[in-house]
Amino acid sequence: MSTKKAAAAALVAALGVTALTACGTDDGRDAAGASGAPAPKTVTLVSHDSFNASKEVLAKFTEQTGFTVKVLKSGDAGEAVNKEILTKGSPQGDVFFGVDNTLLSRALDNGIFVPYEAKGLDRVPAAYRLDKEHRVTPIDSGDICVNYDKKYFADRKLAPPQTFDDLAKPAYKDLLVVENPERSSPGLGFLLGTAAKYGDEGWQDYWTKLKANGVKTVDSWELAYNQEFSGSAGGKQAKGDRPLVVSYASSPPVEVLYGEPQPKVAPTGVSTGTCFRQTEFAGLLDGAKNPVGGKALIDFLISKEFQEDMPLQMFVNPVATDAALPELFTKHGVVVDRPETMAPEKIAEKRDPWIQQWSSLVLK
Repeated sequence: MSTKKAAAAALVAALGVTALTACGTDDGRDAAGASGAPAPKTVTLVSHDSFNASKEVLAKFTEQTGFTVKVLKSGDAGEAVNKEILTKGSPQGDVFFGVDNTLLSRALDNGIFVPYEAKGLDRVPAAYRLDKEHRVTPIDSGDICVNYDKKYFADRKLAPPQTFDDLAKPAYKDLLVVENPERSSPGLGFLLGTAAKYGDEGWQDYWTKLKANGVKTVDSWELAYNQEFSGSAGGKQAKGDRPLVVSYASSPPVEVLYGEPQPKVAPTGVSTGTCFRQTEFAGLLDGAKNPVGGKALIDFLISKEFQEDMPLQMFVNPVATDAALPELFTKHGVVVDRPETMAPEKIAEKRDPWIQQWSSLVLK
């Protein structure tokens, strides 16, 4: 999922919450210690830069299996997937985590994973299991949605927009900032959401309306959310003047968690009729040096322990039905009952031409 959790991940890193890592040799084992005794076996997890997990949870995996996790961060999601494609058959690690449904077909078509049906997969709803061959296992989900600045709309006694249609209405002229889908994961998700809503042809008419209604485009989520958006802590400091932004359904809990002082109510809300569902997957890499450890790690990624650790580490939702959300999410987050979705095969077919059409339509 790449840039979608960049700011939250940066905050987590700043607080010292990092993945448990250990350097390993090519045979999947650590170098021998000073005493000459072999160190615990390692399993290498390759991921995007936004991966985070608590030391305590990864230590539990080591306790249960004897394997120590080594985390290799490899850029944003697209960059990380491309690196694995280039090293197909001789991968950087054993397991890859972080390919989402917008990039899934690219990974599967290039054969970077080998099939493995994870233990406990029956606890994950079928709607998340997009690959019937089990080359990848669903790990988390999140919704790309328009967020709004509650104070802005309350001060003007104006109802916040709730749907895609609302965003094109005159009442919301010059209020929305979005990200360029060619450069930004949430920007791409929002574009796919409009295509899912209005169809292969209708989405262009919709964006024509948004452009006429003063939509502003920037290159990254960081710029949109922390510079242009008036509702975020960063946007307030930067004097952002756009009260609508494409972000995530999990953004309001993050605003509460890192607020100084911590507010009792989230200062931002979610327009639940503007959402596109993303699901992230993990897979056993073809050519993994430690496939046994890799399979054990995939099993652990959908375990109750890891699933319940994810929300406050990566600000995503668990997919396992027995995993409970933290109070921060249940109190300040929203449930998106009917997000827009799209088959990975269609995304693969349409993604690049749609981005080109969008650029010609919106940026010129």
